[in-house]
Amino acid sequence: MSFDDDLLADLNDLDDLDNEYSGEVANPKTNLQEADELMNDSDLEDGNDNINENTSREKREISALGEASSNGAIGEEHIALIGRLASRSSSIRSIAKVRYSNELALLLNNITSSQSAIDIDRQTIIGRIEDSPDYQLVLQANDISTQIAGEVLVVHRFLVDHYKVRFPELETLVRNPIDYARTIKAIGAAKDITKVELEGILPNATRMVVTVTASTTVGRVLETEELQRIEEACDCLLELVDSKQRIVSFIESRMPLIAPNLTAVVGSAAAARLIVEAGGLTALSKIPACNIQVLGKTHHSSTGMSSLTTKKHVGIIYYSEAVRSVPEDFRNKMMRKLSAKCALAVRIDAQHESVDGSVGKKFREELDAQVEKLLVAAPTNEVKPLPIPDDGPKRRRGGRKVRKAREQFMPSELQKQRDRLQFGKFQEEVVVMDEMEGSGMLGHSMGRVRATQMSNNKKPKVAKKYEKYMRAPTSGAVTSGLASIAFTPTQGFEIANPQSNSDEHKNKKAKTMHDRYFGSSTPFLKK
Repeated sequence: MSFDDDLLADLNDLDDLDNEYSGEVANPKTNLQEADELMNDSDLEDGNDNINENTSREKREISALGEASSNGAIGEEHIALIGRLASRSSSIRSIAKVRYSNELALLLNNITSSQSAIDIDRQTIIGRIEDSPDYQLVLQANDISTQIAGEVLVVHRFLVDHYKVRFPELETLVRNPIDYARTIKAIGAAKDITKVELEGILPNATRMVVTVTASTTVGRVLETEELQRIEEACDCLLELVDSKQRIVSFIESRMPLIAPNLTAVVGSAAAARLIVEAGGLTALSKIPACNIQVLGKTHHSSTGMSSLTTKKHVGIIYYSEAVRSVPEDFRNKMMRKLSAKCALAVRIDAQHESVDGSVGKKFREELDAQVEKLLVAAPTNEVKPLPIPDDGPKRRRGGRKVRKAREQFMPSELQKQRDRLQFGKFQEEVVVMDEMEGSGMLGHSMGRVRATQMSNNKKPKVAKKYEKYMRAPTSGAVTSGLASIAFTPTQGFEIANPQSNSDEHKNKKAKTMHDRYFGSSTPFLKK
């Protein structure tokens, strides 16, 4: 190769290098595309974060509606939330996200597989119950069932808003969401609602009212697109109800195996909600009874709504079937008693004891007995009937001692005369112990009683052994020492010796006896 050829070859190589260098530097399109791709990726990540945040917020709202529906405590704020969620789109698939979610479909498949398998043996569970797959499935099913309950309300509101152009009065006549959806499905595209057969869907009285109201309704016939949208919403609501029934039946079948004693005390649905709220069976067993009664408490936002009907310090226990079956006056007391029994039952379940639920059944029987005792009416005071007027006084038993004791307190004749008043005449009044007392008929007695007589029964009695000391002398004198003063009609007062009188009496008696036998005038007895 000559020198010229080598020089040309070197020049060609330099041109190639220049082209390569100019291509790397002078091609700004490549760098801009890479920057745009990076920006799009960051925007996509931000969009995903916003979507996830909105989805989680919607789940919380739907769960709050489900809890309010289960507790029967739907307020004005819940009604406003239902209206907002139902009006955000005209497509039912955009509203019923739980129904068309993969989470619900996967859960139903797992429930079907678990029900077809052999039931778990509670005796083989060792360690924490939270590690059991059925336990995790029960918690997930309980959470989704709450979301389904809230979404049923939203779909029902969607149906009411879209069907009121056809039959606006139906909302007030049929309150139940399930019956409302079935009624719409039965009516369909019929132009004359009065000819639609609603037997088996509504009660007889409601069916008659619906038929009469439909004859005077101001609604219009729906278009094909509107009717399809409404029927799709009806199918969605009925499918949600069916899914919830399957989930509830699964929870009720598994809760007696996971927490038999707690289920026996408070019920399967409330037991599952308590476990979910506490974060597990072990965590629930560490909570005291005073805090169990407020688990699941609904926190109302201060939006200016009235709080008169809001229950304070109540939660899942208060809205359970065991408490709601008690009259309103005894629900707070029943809630405290039930919370105490739940605290004991859940600790037994956490230790895998009493696997047949016998302790929980015993607790429930005790609660039922206490409720029956509370509901027993207070004993009424028995009204005794009056005695028959013709009956005389009852004969009362008594004896001599009773009569003697009674006679001492009977009024005397003098007291009886004092207590009597003569008609038309003034009674005399005397002052007795600084008090004015009337004399009654004292001194004015007529008839047989002419003078005040003293009854011997009223005289004070003296024992017989003391009577000889209280006898008066035979002569009527009052003795004093060895002499006595006596009063005679002939001599007046005279001082006499009672001992001499007794001696004279004795001498006279002896003389009489002597004269009788030895006297000169006493004749002899003839034989």
